[in-house]
Amino acid sequence: MVYSGAAITTTQRLMQPTSHQLTSAEKKAATALALVFSSRMLGLFMLLPVFAIYGSELVGFSPLWIGLAIGAYGFTQALLQIPMGWLSDKIGRHQVMLLGLGLFALGSVVAALADSVYMVTLGRVLQGAGAIAGAVLALAADLTREEQRPKVMAIIGMSIGLSFAVAMVLGPMIAARAGLSGVFWFTAATAILAMGLVLRTPKAISQAPQRETLAVPALLGKLLRSPQLMRLNLGVMLLHFLLTALFIALPQQLLALDFGSEAHWQLYLPVLFGSFMLMVPMIILSVRKQQEIGFFRLALLLLVAAALLFWLGPLQLPALALALLLFFTGFNYLEASLPALLSRQAPAGQKGTAMGLYSSAQFFGAFLGGLAGGLVASWFGLTAVYVLSALLVLGWLLLSIGMTVPAKAERLSLDLQSKSSSEVNALLQQVSALPGVLEATLVPQEQRCYLKVEAGQFDYQQLQLLQSSATS
Repeated sequence: MVYSGAAITTTQRLMQPTSHQLTSAEKKAATALALVFSSRMLGLFMLLPVFAIYGSELVGFSPLWIGLAIGAYGFTQALLQIPMGWLSDKIGRHQVMLLGLGLFALGSVVAALADSVYMVTLGRVLQGAGAIAGAVLALAADLTREEQRPKVMAIIGMSIGLSFAVAMVLGPMIAARAGLSGVFWFTAATAILAMGLVLRTPKAISQAPQRETLAVPALLGKLLRSPQLMRLNLGVMLLHFLLTALFIALPQQLLALDFGSEAHWQLYLPVLFGSFMLMVPMIILSVRKQQEIGFFRLALLLLVAAALLFWLGPLQLPALALALLLFFTGFNYLEASLPALLSRQAPAGQKGTAMGLYSSAQFFGAFLGGLAGGLVASWFGLTAVYVLSALLVLGWLLLSIGMTVPAKAERLSLDLQSKSSSEVNALLQQVSALPGVLEATLVPQEQRCYLKVEAGQFDYQQLQLLQSSATS
């Protein structure tokens, strides 16, 4: 039974007096899981700025195989992201995380020992098979109180952004000293260290509401057909398409300007720092002025401008630096805002499914960016990749027509295990009639009700009273 209204943002626990601070155990869990997640993402990202340069000595090296090697992990990530989350429900979060990190380490070793681009690509496929995002986020939810989960998820999310920035700097530095194999040996070592962290992470005593953390198979088709969610899924797919395609061409253009590969980090570091400094005010202003769609389209225009500048100014280092600044400003803004928009669009009790589809689309975009970018670079030259990128972002701008931003709301869940069916129906009707309730979804199999309530308009005390009267 579903009563629909508008939209949502964060998750909170119902009606129990709780501390507004993370407990010591929650802080430890958040830190450990953020390190596990970011160490894996660090290894995946580190290849981006270096492979087009240091892979040139491999047998079979070509623009097409640059793209395939960079993006191959995205294919297996997209394919296995949701199934690995389901598997963590069957055999345990820790077991799936250890399995995934083991596959990642194995893929790193295969790539480190490779003498051909084909074996490197195989290694990347194995790296991507370690799709542990669902298990990590589910364990984070299991180990934290419901009202504190947004903070923990934010910590994990920030760690991903930090790992990308570190990878852009660390990748060129390690490759300059130890070559491409050194990068892969480093990622193998980080995977082994992450396995040690997993073993030290406590096991959950109870599981969080599954529909808020993992995909539900029966809901996949419905959410795939949602026009608003489709826009966001296609959007993140295009965003990571652009990222992968960019690094097929950019490192080689920097070399053509006599900008040595060992110094590339000196360009990436200030550009990434500058992009964060520009992105943060954009996020603040978009929220304060309630102009999320306007700033969303501004970020897309920055991506178009960056692509055109990459295309028109390939022989000038200042032009490439400016293009890179524009690109990462738009990229970082969209990378931060798209998950928030998705969370607000996802129906009550369906956030786990929505996020699973979103993550799969994200990684599939990385694979397509490598494949299509490599083909275009092979057929038409490196700068043609930027023309393709500009055209795709213009298409994304057209796709954003009709996009809506729901009202801010909060996620709640009601445990109904101790109630009879008549009590559940009566309580559901009363809860749905409360002012500020936007949507209520009853899930009989879980004996739980999921709510979306309007932020600032919902009276939590009224819900407490209803629960108390239903219990007495």
